[in-house]
Amino acid sequence: MCGICGVVAAERERGPDREAVARMSGRLVHRGPDDEGLFCEGLAALAARRLSIIDLAHGHQPIENEDRSAVVVQNGEIYNYRELKRELEGKGHRFATDCDTEVLVHLWEEEGERFVERLRGMFAIALWDKRRRRL
Repeated sequence: MCGICGVVAAERERGPDREAVARMSGRLVHRGPDDEGLFCEGLAALAARRLSIIDLAHGHQPIENEDRSAVVVQNGEIYNYRELKRELEGKGHRFATDCDTEVLVHLWEEEGERFVERLRGMFAIALWDKRRRRL
């Protein structure tokens, strides 16, 4: 099982402390020894520790969409991600990985907050929408 953590700053002038989020992520190493990643920009910082299950070589998190307007970390598994990916590719979305996590940012673009209603699996998700400044 992986681990995710993050911070959204309340003040616009002062974003999250990158080093503090890195330390938070470090405390989760037992949940995800295979990989680690950190996104820190503007008001938000998201981190992931990964226990590789799907797309072992290319499933690095956090993952952003094509225009980098949304970023996601996920713990768990999306069982129907292949079906969702095919649907999203049919709508013109381009994927860089075969990882279930990448489906989330593209589905967010199509469905907004209701994207979770389309998911089947066991998961915890943190998705930061940079344009709306919303987690």
